Amino acid sequence: MPDKRRATTAPSPRKMPRKTPRVTEESAAPSGSSAERALRLLAVLAHEGRALSLAELGVRLGLPKVSAHRLCAQLLESGHLARDSDERCYTVGPALRRLALDTLNHGLLRGLRHEVLSALVTRVGETCNFTTLDGAQVLYLDRVEAQWPLRLTLDVGSHVPLHCTASGKLFLAHLDAPERDALLGELTLTRMTPRTIVTAKALAAECETIALAGHACDREEFIAGLIAVAVPVRDAEGQVRAAIALHAPVARMSLAEAERRLPALHEAAARMGRLL
Repeated sequence: MPDKRRATTAPSPRKMPRKTPRVTEESAAPSGSSAERALRLLAVLAHEGRALSLAELGVRLGLPKVSAHRLCAQLLESGHLARDSDERCYTVGPALRRLALDTLNHGLLRGLRHEVLSALVTRVGETCNFTTLDGAQVLYLDRVEAQWPLRLTLDVGSHVPLHCTASGKLFLAHLDAPERDALLGELTLTRMTPRTIVTAKALAAECETIALAGHACDREEFIAGLIAVAVPVRDAEGQVRAAIALHAPVARMSLAEAERRLPALHEAAARMGRLL
């Protein structure tokens, strides 16, 4: 007797023998739950540090294209992924960035990192912050204000530009050359003050200087009357994961005086690196 359940408008697949398991796209894919595959995809993107196409993600994860597409669609909807400027590519989304920030600021480690920053402020006498690279911006992870009446307040979670801040230029300087060149080609180099670097060529030259010096300076490039110096925070493998910066109004501290505090900043950065 014909199987009435197979009567559809579309052609039916060839009936397999009853005892043979149906081979599906999911069973052909690597083992693991959908959640595990989602976590692996996010880990690949976070480690790569650049946008990846659907085809690249499928190859990295060993997934069929349809499975990778479905996974990306789910993560886009939840905000853990975002489309890049090239619509065919994916990058980390706002939900994943928030998760990373909350993780870095969680519990005991957050308190220990804050203590490092507080001790540094006591030692150098000016406001210091702890930042990381977030896409094409600098993200403030922590900040300790000096007890002075004249100061700039930026909340944890705030973003500032790359091209005109000490931390931002530091991060640019430590990117691989191809990645830095690509980012410089996409950045909008807005003139924030008369001292802001507004050409990619000049900014690239500044990055070379920073890489040799081991620190970066903001010479009133972000806000008129405010200077800053920043040093890298490296993980156990020597990779630059964050930065510690000191900033102060020029009415209270010159750039030369700030640079004399660099040994204290480097010591704090070494301590902070052990807490990543």
